[in-house]
Amino acid sequence: MSTLGFVGLGAMGAPIAGRLLSQGHTVYGTNRTRSKAAPLIEAGLLWCDSPREVAHAADVVFTMVTDDGALDALTAGPDGILAGLAAGKVYVDMSTVGPQFSRALAERVGSRGASMLAAPVSGSVPAAQAGTLAIIVGGHADAFERVKPILGGLGSTVTFVGDNGQALLLKLAINISLAVQMLAFSEGVLLAERGGIEPDLALEVLTHSAIGSPMLQARAPMLLELPEQAWFDVAMMRKDLRLTLATARELQVPLPSTAVADELLAAASKLGYEHRDIAVLFRVLSEMTSPPPTAQPGRGTP
Repeated sequence: MSTLGFVGLGAMGAPIAGRLLSQGHTVYGTNRTRSKAAPLIEAGLLWCDSPREVAHAADVVFTMVTDDGALDALTAGPDGILAGLAAGKVYVDMSTVGPQFSRALAERVGSRGASMLAAPVSGSVPAAQAGTLAIIVGGHADAFERVKPILGGLGSTVTFVGDNGQALLLKLAINISLAVQMLAFSEGVLLAERGGIEPDLALEVLTHSAIGSPMLQARAPMLLELPEQAWFDVAMMRKDLRLTLATARELQVPLPSTAVADELLAAASKLGYEHRDIAVLFRVLSEMTSPPPTAQPGRGTP
């Protein structure tokens, strides 16, 4: 088994690192808050005090953080990942960051004699736990072949698509549909409910119709009962949509439905739902309107 490193042991990083440990890999790791890594340390994670130490100890180092700023903070400087990289090492970033930022970071990694892959994932916490993520990979093809077996233990599909930026562009394209589908589905359920249809019946019919994508089928129950732990929260989705809209402006591509979804997610943040799952869009729409006096709302109204 390979000697691996993992930096960023949050909601997604922790279950991914846990799977690597369960598969017999030696895993060095660090996180901004050590207490969050306690279960992984008990499972065999070898704690390091800095990202540099992780990169120095591992042949292949992974990161999973929130945004460009967080990734820059843990890669740069005397204690950053770049300082610990050396010739022959492979750095795999699984974060969703800007395509241009990832390309620039790949050049800096290359200057150290190492190779960088962008490997953003599609799928939320349950998929990370089950190893059923869809992993989109960009970078050097030879580096991909080297880590492909490792990635195969984390996802049900692992697809090489081109350079770093192209992998992230596809991840942003996926998240357009994730946000827009969730909004449209919430609109449909609210329309049915306000017309007197029981919301759980509406959910059953809609998710078993032509629009019933795997994502909607998995998230449908959340519309009526939000989980305490978000699979994908409003703040993270808003970050991704901002990246998407900025990239679309550079490429001169109109994204009208993305812009509308971003507006509703902004409303969700203002209502205090920033860290709830994006399924909260149903509740947001409900709170933005009042049922007409003649309507007969079914049970489950937020």
